[in-house]
Amino acid sequence: MEKKVLIIEDDREIVDLLGIHLHDLGCLTTPIYDGKEGYEKALSKQYDLIILDIMLPNMDGLQVCQRLRGRDVNTPILMLTSKSEEIDKILGLETGADDYLTKPFSIREFIARVKAIFRRVQLSQQNQKIQQQQNKILQFDKLKLDVEKRKVMLADQRIELTPKEFDLLYLLASNPGKSYSRQRLLNLIWGYEYNGYEHTVNSHINRLRAKIEPDLQQPAFILTTWGVGYRFRDE
Repeated sequence: MEKKVLIIEDDREIVDLLGIHLHDLGCLTTPIYDGKEGYEKALSKQYDLIILDIMLPNMDGLQVCQRLRGRDVNTPILMLTSKSEEIDKILGLETGADDYLTKPFSIREFIARVKAIFRRVQLSQQNQKIQQQQNKILQFDKLKLDVEKRKVMLADQRIELTPKEFDLLYLLASNPGKSYSRQRLLNLIWGYEYNGYEHTVNSHINRLRAKIEPDLQQPAFILTTWGVGYRFRDE
């Protein structure tokens, strides 16, 4: 089936080049040259991939990514930027991007990243179907995860989680007592080898705890395994 790709990039030469190679992969591309217009386009239609530049007119790529994730748009996002500072990479990942490429990049690397994203999405969809069939509801005292609806309830109140926060919580809650290192969680949830970006995991764990833990000083659900990483409480 033809993949639909939204390209939000203000450099028309790059857009044309990426469009040619995506077409060779069997993708149908939609080019947008403005951040705000790209954000509205991403909300109006379902895409299989969004290629998003950081430096854009009217709304920068980090804002676009953050707002899309805030609206529960789960489409994979591959961010492009001319910046190479570590903080930009961390910000890109923490706003919900799935992968990151710094300009200039080779077309071979770009194609490899796109293919990898499509493979991860396909594998994730297959795993979700299996998981939903096996464990549709996970219940821990007043905390309940509805896997099929990707909904979390705490004391009968719905807790709003980002897609990555839900995936992280579901992974831990599905394996109570099992400790995961930060690097392992990074690989499993973000699906790519981001060596050195364990800070992203810490940030998501902290946000998760703030949303579901009654007492942050003594977490009841997501526990720290000292010297290793994190685990969900063992029933």
